[in-house]
Amino acid sequence: MLHTLAALAVLQGYITSARRAVRRRLGDDDVGASTLELVIIVLGLIAVATLLVVAITAAVQRRVDQIT
Repeated sequence: MLHTLAALAVLQGYITSARRAVRRRLGDDDVGASTLELVIIVLGLIAVATLLVVAITAAVQRRVDQIT
């Protein structure tokens, strides 16, 4: 579980730095989310969901192995 939280923290850092870079490139006059920002956010959410599925699957598999 600790590895999952660390991976989420790293992912959040990448998302934040990418958003900052996109905003710097666009300038201060554009306050809306760009398409690139939305794509990065969606890909980040997919990555987080994948990590959670892997972590939950591993935990369930360990418990099943303990039972049998």
